[in-house]
Amino acid sequence: MMNLTKSSNPVFKENVFSRDYRSASEVMTVNGTMNKTAIMLLLVIAAAIFTWNKFFQAVATNPEAGAAAVMPWLIVGGIGGLIATLVTVFRPQSAGISAPVYAVFEGLLLGGISAIFESMYGGIVMRAVLLTLAVFMAMLFLYRSGIIKVTRKLQMGIFAATAGIAVVYLVSFIGGFFGMEFSFLHGNSNFSIGFSLVVVAIAALNLVLDFSFVETAAASGAPKYMEWYGAFGLMVTLIWLYLEILRLLSKLASRD
Repeated sequence: MMNLTKSSNPVFKENVFSRDYRSASEVMTVNGTMNKTAIMLLLVIAAAIFTWNKFFQAVATNPEAGAAAVMPWLIVGGIGGLIATLVTVFRPQSAGISAPVYAVFEGLLLGGISAIFESMYGGIVMRAVLLTLAVFMAMLFLYRSGIIKVTRKLQMGIFAATAGIAVVYLVSFIGGFFGMEFSFLHGNSNFSIGFSLVVVAIAALNLVLDFSFVETAAASGAPKYMEWYGAFGLMVTLIWLYLEILRLLSKLASRD
């Protein structure tokens, strides 16, 4: 019976992994999960290129038409990604289909968002992509080398910090309907940039917890389909990390 500790990633719920998998004929492996994560990343990039091109093709004819050209795709990507997320979380056995579908929808969303940021700050997207990949590889190295050890105290600290960030974002979202402004989330003050740095750090630390969950699940003999589920969980964190890095870089660029 698997006995995994808590993760702040809602995908890696304890009840998903706390099952008896001894009867599984084919089992999950760490390498298999990383391979499927790479496949999902390629799907995200391919879909992102589509909406990216849509944006800049529209801008080439009318500088003001870019956002309108990709807005339908942003809506499709956002709603489709949410539905695929719910299907994957509540039915992990379907992850082999729903996880790649999630990657495509998220790619549509990220491509449009990235194009909008790129139109405001040239070169920002490539820097955000490279930094995201660098952070991913760095956290993987720190985890595999044992420099960062996943202790109960670390898990609870990251969980609390992640929950706090989620509450701040939720309050900001709801407050926006009532005219409330949270300048530290969107401005470029020193405090705002400091807040973004903290969020990026927390997102990066979530990767360590994700690595730990994947490794523990594989060691416990989880079935093969859980490789897609593990890859899905890693992609959720990786996409969050990318968006936070993009936000941070945009704040810095707006000060120039």
